[in-house]
Amino acid sequence: MLQEIAEQPEVLRRTIAAERGKVTKLGDFLRQKDIDVIVLVARGSSDNAALFGRYLLEVTTGIPVSLSAPSVFTLYNAKMKLKRALVIGVSQSGEGDDINLVLERAKEAGAFTLGITNEADSTMAKIADETLLIHAGREKSVAATKTYTGQMLHFYMLASAIGDQRLDFHKIPDFADQALELQPKVKHLVERYAFMENCVVVGRGMNYGNSYELALKLMETCYVIAERFSSADFFHGPLAIVERRFPVILFAPAGSTRQSSVDLLNRLHELHADCLTITNDAKISELSSRSLTMPGDIDEFLSPIPFIIPAQLFAAYLSEAKGLDPDAPRSLAKVTKTL
Repeated sequence: MLQEIAEQPEVLRRTIAAERGKVTKLGDFLRQKDIDVIVLVARGSSDNAALFGRYLLEVTTGIPVSLSAPSVFTLYNAKMKLKRALVIGVSQSGEGDDINLVLERAKEAGAFTLGITNEADSTMAKIADETLLIHAGREKSVAATKTYTGQMLHFYMLASAIGDQRLDFHKIPDFADQALELQPKVKHLVERYAFMENCVVVGRGMNYGNSYELALKLMETCYVIAERFSSADFFHGPLAIVERRFPVILFAPAGSTRQSSVDLLNRLHELHADCLTITNDAKISELSSRSLTMPGDIDEFLSPIPFIIPAQLFAAYLSEAKGLDPDAPRSLAKVTKTL
């Protein structure tokens, strides 16, 4: 897991170099099709990447985006009207049975289908009308890291190709390099959380998907019960679970979501919670019990990939601090097939 976390800047660079031209042509094609809805279908970490993709695509393209519920197709055999839809399947292996069935049904319903996967010879790549590849090499760790950020990168490139807003995604690999510089600090920090059994992970907007992803990583590698919320939703009831020293982890970049992070941190301070933030904002860092501080020049829109990297490191090192093996989580396999 640690090795694959460290590979991410180079994976991102390779993926941009290999796929950028294809994504540009795809964007020109999709603009002509007059797509009026985008549907994303995924499971696990890929679903968390899709949650990020939903926010990014809606904000940058103005096209409504839906996260598909595969059971609508696989269990209830619903017939969807998708003639002006773009349906995107997201899977590191490309072998999720339910994801691929949704793509097949979507094609039958008239949708244009797109696959985002790490495996060029996968079933997904054979089904989808077009495939965008993550050039990550084989991912051996059960806990996805480099394929998760590779999937997110494809949403950046796709949003730039079909929307009216150009995103400086070419800067992200360098930001990822800078995120890896926090590795010694993260390794030291996790000792404080070695006995953590429960926590809450909070993110909003572009980093909402990251709150789901870190919670998943903590559950699968550290066996920590981790709930995840947006900072807005956390005030609507879940705040009641917080007591003295209760751990709350926040993705809190400077930008549109900054004030909601500040408001939440002020309330958590009154409750004497233990607040760990991943941030690039001096005020947020000051309000936090502890912080992992990123460079201030990372725009909020570009923050999700560099911000998840210290979180991945946190999960990997916390697993080790608990005497566990992050590369061999109990009861799990790399490829999970469900219908």
